[in-house]
Amino acid sequence: MDALAATGLGQVIEGQQYVTFDLNDEEYAVDALKVQEIIELANITKVPHLPEFFKGVINLRGTIIPVVDMKLKFGMNGGDTQKHTCVIVTEFSGGVMGLIVDSVSDVLHMPEESIAATPSFGTHIKTDFIKGMGKVNDRLVLVLDIDRVLTEEEASVISEQLTVSEQVSS
Repeated sequence: MDALAATGLGQVIEGQQYVTFDLNDEEYAVDALKVQEIIELANITKVPHLPEFFKGVINLRGTIIPVVDMKLKFGMNGGDTQKHTCVIVTEFSGGVMGLIVDSVSDVLHMPEESIAATPSFGTHIKTDFIKGMGKVNDRLVLVLDIDRVLTEEEASVISEQLTVSEQVSS
């Protein structure tokens, strides 16, 4: 046995890494490969005429990034920000967005077989944005499909409004 295998450093791990975060004591996860960085909650500039869950934009090193309050997006009580409230900057199908979360809790390795399909909650409850439910030890984590957190219509409205705001400020 070589030294790498003996230390475990030579092992190939199957599955994916997920960044987990908390919203009102519930745990969610996003694909770690989609996460660009995690930052403190910064000054958010409000943009008028957008859905309530859209809190505005931040300027991250010269890039304007839309910011979504995940509690409001998921219909939870918003409440005040906490000591560990932060923004997860993620890539999604429409570009880059920030997700306001209560706290980032972990980076988990979840093999695909540990992620169960999303149960059916009926036709009136939208679960398109949930990729599955991950089971890690005694934890149950909702795994999000970040590309579907915003509907096409919501992403389009936000994109259009940001374009208008940029044109006005130019």
